[in-house]
Amino acid sequence: MYSKKKLWLLFLLLISSIILSPILSILTEAFESTNDNWEHLKETLLLEYIYNSLFLTLGVSLGSLLLGIPTAWLTAVCSFPFKKTIVLMLILPMSMPAYIIAYTYTGLLDFSGPVQSELRNFTGWDYGDYYFPEIRSIGGAVIMLSLVLYPYVYLLARATFLRQSTNVMEVSRLLNSGPWESFLKIALPLSRPAIIVGLSLVIMETLADYGTVSYFGVSVFTTGIFRTWFGLGDYSSASKMAALLLVFIFFLVLAERSSRKKDKYYNTVGPERRISGYKLSGIKLFIVFLTCLLPIIFGFIIPTIQLSIWAYMTLKNSLDFNFTELFFNSVSLSVIASIVSLITAFLITYCQKILPMQTVQIIIRLASIGYALPGTIIAVGVIVPLAFIDHKIDTFFNTYLNISTGLIFSGTVVAIQFAYLVRFLSISISTVESGLEKIRPNMDKTSQSLGVSSEKTFIRIHLPILKISVLTSILLVFVDVIKELPATLILRPFNFNTLAVKAYELASDERLADASIPALAIVLAGLLPLLLITNSINKIYLTQS
Repeated sequence: MYSKKKLWLLFLLLISSIILSPILSILTEAFESTNDNWEHLKETLLLEYIYNSLFLTLGVSLGSLLLGIPTAWLTAVCSFPFKKTIVLMLILPMSMPAYIIAYTYTGLLDFSGPVQSELRNFTGWDYGDYYFPEIRSIGGAVIMLSLVLYPYVYLLARATFLRQSTNVMEVSRLLNSGPWESFLKIALPLSRPAIIVGLSLVIMETLADYGTVSYFGVSVFTTGIFRTWFGLGDYSSASKMAALLLVFIFFLVLAERSSRKKDKYYNTVGPERRISGYKLSGIKLFIVFLTCLLPIIFGFIIPTIQLSIWAYMTLKNSLDFNFTELFFNSVSLSVIASIVSLITAFLITYCQKILPMQTVQIIIRLASIGYALPGTIIAVGVIVPLAFIDHKIDTFFNTYLNISTGLIFSGTVVAIQFAYLVRFLSISISTVESGLEKIRPNMDKTSQSLGVSSEKTFIRIHLPILKISVLTSILLVFVDVIKELPATLILRPFNFNTLAVKAYELASDERLADASIPALAIVLAGLLPLLLITNSINKIYLTQS
């Protein structure tokens, strides 16, 4: 038994070292001696970056909670017409990249856009005669990011609400607790782990966003990193700011873990029937419909309609690139990344079950911290170790065989997949861990008392319970990868394009209407797995009822 645990620990150290190598290369550079650029940034812009990043993070967190938790609870416990359709549609904004929705609403709400133009035509007002909120602001960035990131909270919270104990909720009813009181005192506290996991993903995604804040002219850490790196050519100062992001996220995760270290949350699963839904009518039905429809309308329907209008207007002039190849490249990269990330997360979290030590938990937290970094920084961090390996291989073959191998890893799709693993492993680890928290400790003890090995226990007991977590992990990673831009843009092989890269290239040339076609293709590529996996999740719950 000891030798097996030792092998698992060595395996964890090996795989964590590989995943951490890009981050370590960044940190190594960050602790190099300072220069004049860094001293100038500290004196002039660093406090602004910190303030705006915190404001943006708090605003998006609040917005995602306000949109995600009520919709998750209402769709989990209430009965109303078209519920199944609304449940599926509430995840649709996840397929909409934040920078695309930012472009769309800017086109709609700017001074020259249709909304203000119609307002002036109707009222006869001119410039300066009226006040209209500025979309290109930090408040606009908060709204845009909240509209596309709330599904992280919605998906995980709803999964927990559906799995909560029927007996507990019915006892609450027998004690004359209404729906609102049951939600605040029972359902919400029991769902805290899943909500915190979803919120942590929202926070890390917000801190790593570049497209939205850059387009809106908001000075945060990511825009500062890009300006320092590309504008000043100072990778050292950019790495120092990236390291500050790492430290912030690391302590955020540790604080959350510490706050619930002694708390255990078990949701009853198995043969119990699901609680009957609250029947709604009249004003309550209207409020529930409105609550559930508003995120769908503003987060998906309006942007999709505007993109479709642009696509129709520019269709004849925009079909000069191979959409089939772009679509295949994007989907294949996303599928591979989802599977690799899920397998790696299972192996890492299983090490945590076998080796319940504080050191193992710290290693896992470190391995999953890459999600806090912008994709561009991770891309450069990936290039350093892969280029080193390529150089060593090429030197060896040149010395002994007089053959030049060239770029084997750093110039291929392997580099992109490595960056995706570093960037999105946190998603898979978080969802798998959230599922493992639902497994009672006595299940493992009973299995061990019957002489069943840990591996067989995992396959026969854990995996069936973890179906929802597996599906959620695949969904989240797939959609995030297909929208990923900076890492793909830097690491892609020569003459290799994706939908996100093509949309970026067109938007950078101020061809926003032309960029609508690849943008819609990104949405379409994300929609199908979202709908299929959510439908599978619903079927699983029905069979458990």
